[in-house]
Amino acid sequence: MQKKLIALAVASLASGAAFAQTNVTIYGIADAGYVYSSGDPIKGVAGTNTFSGIVSGILSGSRLGFRGEEALGNGLKAIFTLEYALNIDTNAGLGYSGSSTGLNSRQQFVGLSSATLGTVALGRQYSPGYQATANNDPMGGALVESQSFLSNNAGYTITPNSPARWDNALTYTTPNWSGFSAKAIYSFGETQDAFGTYNDKNVSVTDNSKWALGANYANGPLNIDVVYQARDNIRPTGTPAINSFDTQEWYVGGSYDLKMVKLMGSWQGMNVSNSTRLINNSQVDSQLWQIGAVIPVLSASNIHLGYAQLMMDGNNKAVIPLTGDSQSATLAWTTALSKRTTFYAGYVWAQNDKKSIAAAPVGGGILTGAIGARGEDSNTLTAGLRHSF
Repeated sequence: MQKKLIALAVASLASGAAFAQTNVTIYGIADAGYVYSSGDPIKGVAGTNTFSGIVSGILSGSRLGFRGEEALGNGLKAIFTLEYALNIDTNAGLGYSGSSTGLNSRQQFVGLSSATLGTVALGRQYSPGYQATANNDPMGGALVESQSFLSNNAGYTITPNSPARWDNALTYTTPNWSGFSAKAIYSFGETQDAFGTYNDKNVSVTDNSKWALGANYANGPLNIDVVYQARDNIRPTGTPAINSFDTQEWYVGGSYDLKMVKLMGSWQGMNVSNSTRLINNSQVDSQLWQIGAVIPVLSASNIHLGYAQLMMDGNNKAVIPLTGDSQSATLAWTTALSKRTTFYAGYVWAQNDKKSIAAAPVGGGILTGAIGARGEDSNTLTAGLRHSF
């Protein structure tokens, strides 16, 4: 109640009419912790790659959000969400994206919602793969969890990370029918040609577009997610169409809560067309599977266990072939200090084959990473605090 009163007071400064008609809530998460990560560099390079410092958003991304709704009659509501990332360790975030242009937004949309007809929304929104991966992850999609950083480092959009947030998007979400719900999304590419125009001789309206379908069933202890996501005619602005490529991704995941332990697992894959035309074969066919468990202990604590393996299936004749595997294991502890405040600590081990990517929970990447390296291991320790409001 206090949050809503504060939010309404803020809204009234901008518009007295909005104060009278729209229910607005301010919400957010402040999450930061210490991270120590160490790994051997690529063969032939001396020393050890080491990171030691404070990182924002380890368990959950730090954020500040505003959401509201207005009743329009006959069960129809106007809705909006404006949610922005906060990097509380570096004094960056809301209104700053790390460059001279753009906001650091997680999602921004406006739409219409009906309890019987579903919801239509427009703006920057989550694709179905975002929530699906978080649902079946032993740490809810945390930054350092194995499936989370492996999928992100390998270029998946089915991931609990920023690649699953799509600009210029139109979505439809069904009502919840006895535990079943579904979501469809289309993201317009809005690609300009090399001259800064939209001339159809040089670009297509489908260039860099994305679309996805996702279904979820959550009833009692059982949760099941199925997702398909696709990207069409992927190419940077101004590049020839012959260099474009498409990706198709799929995901099946589930969890079951036995009370004494919650078990979960998933399997996902990505197929890339025309990948042999990429200079370094940096985005290729791959598959990723993971298993995990959450074990309640004491009165308000949990042990989190996870293991994931990424299997690359690229072109062995490429300049830099990607045909190996990366794997990771996570062990973490969380304790609820209150309804809103959680302490966490964890350890993450990662290993990359010589022909895999340079995956790591901190500073990983496709071919090079600040900590991760091809053919080497890394070890990461973290501890921090999350507060939600």
